[in-house]
Amino acid sequence: MPMERIGAGQRHRHAVHMVWIVTLWVLIVLGAPPVQAYTELGPNTKSDFRLWTPVYLTVKLPASFLAYMEVNPRFADDVTNIDQLLLRPAIGYQLTEHVSIWQGYAWVGNYNQPTGPRFFEENRIYQQVNYLHKFSHLKFLSRTRLEERWIEHADGTAVRFRQMFRVDVPIPPAPTWAVVVYDEVFVNLNTVGTITSKGPEAGLDQNRFFLGINKTFSQHVNVDLGYQNQMINNRKLEGNANLINHMLLLQLWINL
Repeated sequence: MPMERIGAGQRHRHAVHMVWIVTLWVLIVLGAPPVQAYTELGPNTKSDFRLWTPVYLTVKLPASFLAYMEVNPRFADDVTNIDQLLLRPAIGYQLTEHVSIWQGYAWVGNYNQPTGPRFFEENRIYQQVNYLHKFSHLKFLSRTRLEERWIEHADGTAVRFRQMFRVDVPIPPAPTWAVVVYDEVFVNLNTVGTITSKGPEAGLDQNRFFLGINKTFSQHVNVDLGYQNQMINNRKLEGNANLINHMLLLQLWINL
């Protein structure tokens, strides 16, 4: 009997390892932006190395309400200049074990811009639905967000849809570590003009693909570290080129 139990335990661990390997492979193959999408961006495609270091704070409130605050500095030009600073508060409500809804605001400061004004700001409000499900061998998150954007020097309200899918797969020998894969697509739902040129145009705006690791320090604190590829589709904007940004992403999650 002891030998049978040992054999069953080994088979279970082997099965877990196989599930982990297969899941990770599928996520990388399906989630990675296709090479063809990049080759079709056009002759003006540029690239940059960047660093993003966001901090996310989520606090549980009475009666299933939630509070959220994000501080997100972003550095560009081979990490020599600040590019953006985002401040993004929100209030949420936990509808079910797996579903939460959110209403939020974002202030975006854009610094050291290569064209137009060197600094301009943007104000947003957004609505969001999160679906989070923890399975035995992985964690799945879907985040759906609709943004209403008021961009300085632009005339009108730009509306943008965002959809992100994220999977965390714990590493069997080290359960406080996980491999993280996510992809988020951004689609402009309308076209907004400016005095001198066009603002955001309806259609694909950008795509972000991340591959990295997550370390859980406690039930309240965890950190992501990895590589994020950002494809920005600006070929219809006069004076701007397509961008493919390669970035180091270090993000801190605090849950209270």
